[in-house]
This record gives sequence, structure tokens and C-alpha cells, in this order.
Amino acid sequence: MSFSDFHGNEPTVRRLRDMLARNRFPHAVILSGARGAGKYTLALMLAQTLNCLAPTVTDGLPDFCGQCANCRRIAQSGDLEARLAESIEAREGLRETDKKETRLFIQTHPDVLIIPPDPPQLMIKVDQVRRVIETIYYRPSEARERVYIFTDSAFMKEAANSLLKVLEEPPEFATIFLLSENAGELLPTIRSRAMVFALEALAAEEVERYLAKNRPELKTSQRTLVARLSEGALGRARSFDLEGYISARSDALTILNSAVLGGDHSQLFKMTETYRAGAEGREKTEQLLRTLYSLLRDLMLIQSGAARLVQNTDIQSQLVKIAEAMDFDRISEASDRIAEVERGMRRNLLRSLSLDALGLSLETAG
Repeated sequence: MSFSDFHGNEPTVRRLRDMLARNRFPHAVILSGARGAGKYTLALMLAQTLNCLAPTVTDGLPDFCGQCANCRRIAQSGDLEARLAESIEAREGLRETDKKETRLFIQTHPDVLIIPPDPPQLMIKVDQVRRVIETIYYRPSEARERVYIFTDSAFMKEAANSLLKVLEEPPEFATIFLLSENAGELLPTIRSRAMVFALEALAAEEVERYLAKNRPELKTSQRTLVARLSEGALGRARSFDLEGYISARSDALTILNSAVLGGDHSQLFKMTETYRAGAEGREKTEQLLRTLYSLLRDLMLIQSGAARLVQNTDIQSQLVKIAEAMDFDRISEASDRIAEVERGMRRNLLRSLSLDALGLSLETAG
């Protein structure tokens, strides 16, 4: 694997590699972009290039070999979800007192530390930043550079302030990557001490070509749908659960059709009864709400005359009929009602009743 395997954003990747070639790579880099845009993959590639034992050159710029001990060990962190699940499982196996004091880290190379948001709040905590502070000023043991990758920009206040101190006086042999869907979430003082690089969404056609090669099981119409729904993010397209999405969308359409048609709500109540408590039920409900937002977005696009931008291309005719029955204000109010359900979930309200209330409230809103 090399930089030639990274799809899209060629100017940004070239600029980063050019700074490596001139030994002008910044001590702190913010990589921003949508979920699945390739931020984590690119950060690992740069970490490998910084520490490759047999560096190569492609297109006249530095590259990593992918075969040396450093490259292989850093690459073991590539499956972020799997490594994160392992870290969570390891912590769950600790004694209760130790569990409370243990923070999540991913480390497959002694000089490369991955810092994910710590559950259940899913934020970067001060103890995680303290671990960075404790190690960053020691010279690397097996690599040229110590590399730290924060996989999210959701920092607790004390953690952000602690990180700022490191960024003010960084050692010459350490590089920090901050990954963010929105760089504006980071403190202005942190942004001012780092270089920001934005990864842009790819064209839907480019995503479709990628899917044709890497997900041959998808039909042409399915590739078009996944390319639109992934919003130009190859990472999302690569792992997009189309079957799960279509199942959630069927339930979302039941809610919208119930709101538009009114009358018999038996289908609505039958559907919402399947949304149970527990982690699995929560994940199912969250996917339903995300899908509802996607459909409402499409309805607004249709009403505003921008139907060419609709994501759910395979049911566009059905969406047109719903859009004819719901004006802009009603769609906007529907979005507000969905947000109320999200807030209710945080208070552990019964999900099936919350969804019943959502469907009925959309009907009365008309």
C-alpha cells in the first residue's frame, strides 16, 4: 500500500508530501472532512512515511514502503473500529476500580499513539491528554518521530487546555494529528497552532467507479444510491450497510406516509413496537432518525426545484408524492419533532412510544 492507494484530494495529499520532502512538516496538523473522507487513513499513511525504514519515492515525492517493521506495525491500527472494540473489551475485563481510572488508547507501535474519544461521553478526556504529555518529550524508541493521532475533535474543556500547552512548546521529534469533521469545533487557540487541511467530498461518479471495482456485488442502481448516500466519502461508501439502510428507510416512510395519509395507524404502531430498549434498540432508533433526516432533506430539495440533488434516487417518485402533501413549513417542523425524539432518547424515554408520538405529531402538524 502507498499514497497511490489514497483516492481523491490529490492537491492536499501532494502538499503534505511536499512538506515532508522539504523537511518542513508541521508539528501539528488538523485534518478536517466528513466522516469517511479518509482522515484517519491519511494520518496513518503520513505516520508511516515519517517513520518508514525503507522510504520510497513516487511521483517525485516521499512515500512509505508498507513492508518494513515500522510500516507494518503502524498499519495494524488501520481498522480503527476493530482496535477500538479490543480496547473497550480489555477495559471491561478490569476490576471496577481500575476500569474507572483506565482511558482508551490504541497502540500497535511504541512510538505511535491513537487517542479515540472515551465512552460513554465519547469525548477526549484530560487523562488521555496527560498520557500524551507524559510521553511526548521522550525521544522515540524505534522510530524517527513520535506520532499522536486524536481521532475526534470533541475535547472536554480541561483536556483541550492541556493539549494547548503541548502545542505551544512541542518537541522537534513529535507530530500531532487532530482529526475533525468540523475544525471549527476546536479551540481557536488550538487551530492557530496547527495547519488545517480539508478533505473535500468526491464526485458521486468517482465514488460509483470505486464501488464498481471494490463492491462488485452491488447492482448499478445500488451503486448510484450508495454513492449519493455516502456524500462523497469513500470510507462510508466502502462499508455502507445498504440492507440496513433500506430497512430503516422503510420504517421512516411508514412514519411519513402515516403523517400524510392519516386515518388508520395500525402499520405505524406495528412498526414502532419493534423498537425496543437496550443498546441494539438504541442503535436501530438512531439509524431510523438519521434516515428520516435524509428523507426530509430530499423532500426539501424536491420542493425547492433541486431534485437532481436527491440522495434516495430509487424512490424519487414516491418522495415527489409526499412532497406534494407536505409544505416547507411542515417539513421543517418535522425536523424539529425528530430533534425532540433525539433529546428524549438521551433521557431514556420509551422508544416505541416516542416514535408513535412523532408519527401522530407530524399528522396533526398538517
